[in-house]
Amino acid sequence: MLIKAKSKFFCTRHNPRTKACTSDKNSRCHFHKCFVSITALHVQTVITTCAQTLYALRVLRAHGLCDSALQIIFRAVIVAKLMYGSSAWWGFASATDRQKVEAFIQCCTRAGFYTPDPHYDFQELCNEADHRLFNKILESQYHVLEQLLPPTLPQSYDFRK
Repeated sequence: MLIKAKSKFFCTRHNPRTKACTSDKNSRCHFHKCFVSITALHVQTVITTCAQTLYALRVLRAHGLCDSALQIIFRAVIVAKLMYGSSAWWGFASATDRQKVEAFIQCCTRAGFYTPDPHYDFQELCNEADHRLFNKILESQYHVLEQLLPPTLPQSYDFRK
């Protein structure tokens, strides 16, 4: 959550690496730049928590859990953590942040926890999630985000003229 107080934007998470951007005459900081830095912090936090979960998967492997079960757990936990809220942050993530996520997934693939579909990388999964969200907004007039869309124009096709 962002709070603007005395011309500063603060991330209100309990994190010692909290980012703050000042907006005075000498250093102009726009909300977009602050959001991008908070997005980078979010990506790093998500990758860190996923790495901790990856350690738990390694422990399960050491205790004899089969690879197919490990891959199911990986998709259910780690991919779900990475995908959670991706519609909100993936578009604002820098190329470096995207590479970090892709590198983490490649590391997990080499370790045998993940067998990705050759036609879908993480970016395609995020794009598909965006597409599903947008279609749900379009399909339901009672969706909370529907009011943000422009009004639909009636289209009539008359090809006989």
